[in-house]
Amino acid sequence: MKNLFWIICLFLLPFQACCDKSEEHPEEGSVTRYGSVIRVKPEKLAEYKALHANPWPGVNKMIRECNIRNYSIYYRDGYLFSYFEYTGTDLEADMQKMAADSLTREWWKLTDPCQYPVESAGEGVWWADMEEVYHLD
Repeated sequence: MKNLFWIICLFLLPFQACCDKSEEHPEEGSVTRYGSVIRVKPEKLAEYKALHANPWPGVNKMIRECNIRNYSIYYRDGYLFSYFEYTGTDLEADMQKMAADSLTREWWKLTDPCQYPVESAGEGVWWADMEEVYHLD
C-alpha cells in the first residue's frame, strides 16, 4: 500500500515524510520544506505534463487547504522532483484530509498510472524522500 503522505504528492502533492527534518514539530507560522522524487513512465510523460498544465481548481484548493505552499514539480531524464513548503502544525492530519477528498482521489487515478517509484524508495513508498543538503533563505 502506498504511504499515505506521498499519495498526496500524486499531483502532489506531492503528494513518506522527507527532506528538511529540522522541525519535527512545526509551530504555527513556521515552514518545513519537503522534497521527493519518483519516476515517470516515458509513454505517459506527455499525459502527465498535460494534466499539470491545466490542474483542476478543486485539487489546487485542497492542496492550499492542507497548508501546502510554494509547491513545484520538476522533470529531468525520466524523474519527477517535487518541492513544497508546509505551513501547518499537523502534517499527518492535513495529509489524511487530502487523501479523504473525493476530487483529489479522482485526480490521483489519472496521475498515479503515469508514475512508478524509484528503485531505492522502499516497500510501500511512492514518492521517495530527498535529503536537503543546502538551503538559502
